[in-house]
Amino acid sequence: MLSLASEGFFIAMQNINPNQFIDAQVSFSENSSGLVIEKYQEIPQEFTDSLRAQRDLSGQVREGESMRAASIPVIVVEKWLNEGFPFWSASAKEIVAKLQMENLDYFITTNKQV
Repeated sequence: MLSLASEGFFIAMQNINPNQFIDAQVSFSENSSGLVIEKYQEIPQEFTDSLRAQRDLSGQVREGESMRAASIPVIVVEKWLNEGFPFWSASAKEIVAKLQMENLDYFITTNKQV
């Protein structure tokens, strides 16, 4: 459902499954330095548990032409892009290495060499 809120903003409302992955959210506030834009994303424990299970079972799965190496939330991709990391042109090996370097191993979905 789309409804008009105050000052011309639209609010989209929908019922979601509690286990559904939620996109990045944005909030605005002010401090002594000016406007603060905070981006955040809720990452349910069920999501990371599912990725861990996929990683644990990955050695038992024969891969075809493609292999899922990671499942990375939008907020992480946006952070990397803002830092200058070329996410869209990086290899799977580079992306997995960056996840490991930042201690974000829980988004890696395989134990196999990438």
